[in-house]
Amino acid sequence: MSVTVRVPAKVNVQLAVGAARPDGFHDLANVFLAVGLFDEVTVTPAAELRITCDGPDAAQVPLDGTNLAARAAVALAERYGRTPAVHIHIAKDIPVAGGMAGGSADGAGALLACDTLWGTGASRVELLDICAELGSDVPFGLVGGAALGIGRGEKLTVLETGGTFHWVFAMAERGLSTPAVFREFDRLVADSEVPVPVASPQLLGALAKGDPEALAATVSNDLEPAALSLFPALADTLAAGRAAGALTALVSGSGPTTAFLARDAEAAQQVARALSASGTCRSVRVAAGPVPGATVL
Repeated sequence: MSVTVRVPAKVNVQLAVGAARPDGFHDLANVFLAVGLFDEVTVTPAAELRITCDGPDAAQVPLDGTNLAARAAVALAERYGRTPAVHIHIAKDIPVAGGMAGGSADGAGALLACDTLWGTGASRVELLDICAELGSDVPFGLVGGAALGIGRGEKLTVLETGGTFHWVFAMAERGLSTPAVFREFDRLVADSEVPVPVASPQLLGALAKGDPEALAATVSNDLEPAALSLFPALADTLAAGRAAGALTALVSGSGPTTAFLARDAEAAQQVARALSASGTCRSVRVAAGPVPGATVL
């Protein structure tokens, strides 16, 4: 028997970042939107825990105990007194090291898949608790849709959305380290007063109405200046997407993937074609959201 779970990528339509805390983390107001780029995580009983992966950039995915999918299996097994003897296979379609939480999605997917395979009967609250232990973005992989994350981003409140939003994502020629981007953020704000992060009421209202133009006027990412500082060429990609008619453009999370909100599906295809021809990015994907979180297939 095997269990396969499909789990989505995310885009941060707002990422407000507070000053560094004593524990090294940052308080966030993080508005997540799950979009239709998916990894599929399949777990099968095995003699011991092992991980395999295929798909775009699969060679960059760690296949040892540092992989969040492996850590999820171990965490659930320890909680229920089991041995995590499973083969985890990740069919990768979410960009790797792209600021779209692909690794975190895999952790959420593996957790739900192992819970289903083993029949542990863990409650939703227990699963979310394990997700939060694994990483700040992992709980949203389980929840999907749209949500506000506070704390490190792991404390989620589900948000209402009034429609579908159409996005174009441009993949960069190389990755960016999330810890490095946060360190650069700290350096850039070292001499200034960093406000307490709060969700924008106007942005939440735009999501609830399903209004792409209103959403475009309110998206923000406090990590974008740090990502651009470390990877200045991303500015050319952002400019190319805006010139192609995107309603707005921003770095997705810690980058280096850039995200472009389009008025509708047709406009998204137009932006995608222009970005593909611009020579400013490695590849381009089109996706819409919100979509559900981790789902057993």
